[in-house]
Amino acid sequence: MTLRHFIDTQDFSKEELLELIELTRMIKAADKQGCTPKLLQDATLAMIFEEPSTRTRVSFEVAMTELGGHALYLKPGEIHLGVRESLGDTSRVLSRMCDVIMARTLQHATITGLAGTATVPVINGLTDYNHPTQVVCDVFTMIEHTPAGKRLEDLNVTFIGDATNVLSSLMLICTRLGMHFTHAAPKKYQAPAQWLQWAEENCQVSGGTVTVTEDPIAAVRDADYIYTDLWWWVGQEDEIPERRAAFMPKYQVNMDLLRQAPAHCKFMHCLPASRGVEATDEVMDSPQSIIFDQAENRLHTEKGILTWLVYPRLKRPSPELLAFHTGQIHNYLDGRC
Repeated sequence: MTLRHFIDTQDFSKEELLELIELTRMIKAADKQGCTPKLLQDATLAMIFEEPSTRTRVSFEVAMTELGGHALYLKPGEIHLGVRESLGDTSRVLSRMCDVIMARTLQHATITGLAGTATVPVINGLTDYNHPTQVVCDVFTMIEHTPAGKRLEDLNVTFIGDATNVLSSLMLICTRLGMHFTHAAPKKYQAPAQWLQWAEENCQVSGGTVTVTEDPIAAVRDADYIYTDLWWWVGQEDEIPERRAAFMPKYQVNMDLLRQAPAHCKFMHCLPASRGVEATDEVMDSPQSIIFDQAENRLHTEKGILTWLVYPRLKRPSPELLAFHTGQIHNYLDGRC
């Protein structure tokens, strides 16, 4: 089978992304009835983390276990990731011992470097540029909460806040799928021109739309989903006072802003959140909030992604071949006794 990685949703067609989401739906339905099939029996996932994570680590480790496989947690200092050993050598070694690699890295070049020499699928668990597993989960969650009478292509998604790695991924997957995407932020923190170009190219094919504005009220007027994220990223701590001043209070998702959206509008956040900063507790804990549905769906989405990539590649020996090798090994061991 052709080797495929999961680095960027731009690498996949609309049809492929919808197939992946449908597989996730089926696996979740089985899980809810206690019937998760052991689709990845005895397979091994190598999980590389350059920074801590709650949802990414737990979702991938639990997903692999429930699918019948095993996950290895590899944190900084435990492996030679580009230190005393090249990325390529690390990738080749892990490929010989594991069936799939997931990495959460500080720089996007690290994940592409791993994928460049891996001979097993590599999954992007987050980089400074994008977060593709999160946004597949987000679209899956949106589909579960689609307003009555609307199709996927009718949905309006508004992201309020900084041009984060989640913003880049969400903008691109929504426009890839033909949805209508709006980004509201101060001009300095809006999506860069390259991201907009890619999004507009997606729209030319899919029929979706992309809008960037400084007006959060106008941005939420037709929103089916309002999404926000942290206002600063790793390494931007010295910018916090400037960023807080730029976003607060105009771009905070509070009840006043939520009331400007349609009554059916849902609130989303990938977490972790700075409660009382980018969004208020009142919004995050409101009936319109689906943030914990999102969090749970990371588990189901990881199951879908892992199965989609790894299941077709697994060796499935016939009973006869398994019996032959088992017999040979038993005979050898018995002969030494």
